[in-house]
Amino acid sequence: MTTVGFVGLGKLGLPCAEVMAEHYTVNGYDINPNIVSGTVIVTTLEHTVTAADIIFVAIQTPHDPLYDGSTPSHHLEPRDFDYTMVKDCLDSINKLARPDQLVVLISTTLPGTVRTQLRKHINVPRFIYNPYLIAMGSVKWDMVNPEMVIIGTEDGNRTADANDLNDFYRPIIAPGTYCSVGTWDEAEAIKIFYNTFISMKVSMVNMIQDVAMKNGNMNVDVVTDALKQSTKRITGPKYMTAGMGDAGPCHPRDNIALRHMAAELNLGYDLFDTIMTSREVQAKNLAQFLYSTAVDSDFPIYIHGKAYKPGVDILDGSYSLLVGYYLEQLGKPGIYIDPMTADTLPELPVLGVVLLAHNAGVTYGYTGTEHNNELYCELQSGCVVVDPWRTYPKINTDGVQVIHYGNTRPE
Repeated sequence: MTTVGFVGLGKLGLPCAEVMAEHYTVNGYDINPNIVSGTVIVTTLEHTVTAADIIFVAIQTPHDPLYDGSTPSHHLEPRDFDYTMVKDCLDSINKLARPDQLVVLISTTLPGTVRTQLRKHINVPRFIYNPYLIAMGSVKWDMVNPEMVIIGTEDGNRTADANDLNDFYRPIIAPGTYCSVGTWDEAEAIKIFYNTFISMKVSMVNMIQDVAMKNGNMNVDVVTDALKQSTKRITGPKYMTAGMGDAGPCHPRDNIALRHMAAELNLGYDLFDTIMTSREVQAKNLAQFLYSTAVDSDFPIYIHGKAYKPGVDILDGSYSLLVGYYLEQLGKPGIYIDPMTADTLPELPVLGVVLLAHNAGVTYGYTGTEHNNELYCELQSGCVVVDPWRTYPKINTDGVQVIHYGNTRPE
């Protein structure tokens, strides 16, 4: 399989297609005709499909914007993803594809969706469900260095198609990468529970942070550093640094969708509602701390980083916006500083309470790439910096007060 068709060249799909194009010929298609790439040949859907040995489908499965996680949403009625665009795309591909071609769907879906809703839309070519474990800002690195390759077949057997797909990835991904083969439903579950395990970890470590703030005499890092060592039964080290809450266009909405699944399956409990509630209350706690700190000093509040993570311009599921929502409720809106979202200040030094929402070193540290944490603005003497990551130096000569949120140990 040396010729690839890639349908859906969005913020996640295009980097994936470009990685494939380093090893194969890739013809891509997107409803946005203005896609530009140095390696992917952008064509029509017909050419993308008919010229391919293997066709990847990376069509989004969105929620209503109210459910993206940047404003409180746990009180809203749980909703599944919207699969309309995926169904329409599969219908179009089905009309063009041949029985000897392999169609690989990588979009995120809830367990049972491929079997009950999507498979009937793609019955001419061979089919596999193959969700990716990738994240905005590090898509290409994640694709080459995945924790695993997830392959879903109808009955869960390692079919010839599964072997072909695994062979396709061999020149692309790191040697020795684990390959998990299961049913479509199991593959769906691996992907979405992988994401929501991350949400759970972030909420848990931030709960410890809240305890540190309310109990006193605690540095949250002492607790979480100890828990990081519990790799046999509890956890691995990733996502074990308390800071800003879980964010982005995937994780918050995955929890919302799983609330829908919990109700549909009548599980009798809704852990995912608790996760979303804790995420929102943690943001409210942080907003109240910023508010009280600012009121005491009669300062404005600046939120250093508006996008959901540093280095990207995406606001979907932004935890900074969620904190800002609660500041507005308190009557003291935050002022955002983020060059990626055009939220920049005049060249005057900032004087106020500054929340360091972004920390590239923590966010991308797992990639092994060095990231500097230079500020987006200059701080004026007398500023109060609130650092939920606890990496900004507390001792400085600039007259700036630094609060390590989550560390209430006496000095």
